[in-house]
Amino acid sequence: MNIILDRTDIEVVVDGNNPQGFYEVKGSPDLDLIRQVQDMLEKANNSPDIAKLNEEFTVAAQKQDQATMGQLQEKYQQLIKKEHDKVAQLLEQKAPSLAVINLLQNNTLDKDKYYQTYINVADKLRKAWPNYTQSKNFIAFVDKMKATAIGQPAPEIALPNPEGQIVKLSSMKGKYVLVDFWAKWCGPCRQENPNVVRVYNKYKDKGFTVFGVSLDRKKEDWVQAIQQDGLTWTHVSDLKFWQSEAAKTYNISAIPFSLLVDPDGIIIDKNLRGAALEKRLAEVLDKK
Repeated sequence: MNIILDRTDIEVVVDGNNPQGFYEVKGSPDLDLIRQVQDMLEKANNSPDIAKLNEEFTVAAQKQDQATMGQLQEKYQQLIKKEHDKVAQLLEQKAPSLAVINLLQNNTLDKDKYYQTYINVADKLRKAWPNYTQSKNFIAFVDKMKATAIGQPAPEIALPNPEGQIVKLSSMKGKYVLVDFWAKWCGPCRQENPNVVRVYNKYKDKGFTVFGVSLDRKKEDWVQAIQQDGLTWTHVSDLKFWQSEAAKTYNISAIPFSLLVDPDGIIIDKNLRGAALEKRLAEVLDKK
């Protein structure tokens, strides 16, 4: 059972005889806000429109219809974004609280898509709670996000390829580069790989490439996944799992994670998947 104590008395009711472990917390504005946000997101994910998209996606996946799967993914993102926009607006309107910090640090919102929300909340905390440990930790978290924000130069990555040679991200300058953090053990990464392969083959002769950064722990797993998925671009890894130097530099807490870097090494987009990746590349490369 999670509770937040902050200025108000709370009442906790627990029924230890209930097989489901019933408990109820009253009198906590922080927990009320967390429950409100959770209810908003749950309602969005269980809506009839989302259920219909999931059914259509299952059919398309069974047929291996990548084009339709991409279109459905884009529709899904658009529907979810509407509810996430409401959550972002709600959290920005609230006074600084442990609930707001908790929700944002636990990735309730995509920290890249809602970067400005994180900035706005951090600015409020600097003024209202300059000395609180939780506030300081959140501000430090947001400051670290700034290093890999859209519009910033992509931090250097210099790691070994499967042959043991150090390859630098900066060596890719002059091309649009998808910096793709992934691993053999990451199911969503492997599911997205066919789409990246397709897009790579379509645009590799137009100034596009992929720089794969694996968070695997064993070289044999890493190399096997590269071969199984037909990933013919540049790959690097220090095989340190979440302790990878690149993962630390880019403040990564979940994969798949990707950035699109322009020929000058500037981050221009993040986490483009499915049809969104092809659409973005079309914008910058088909006009060339």
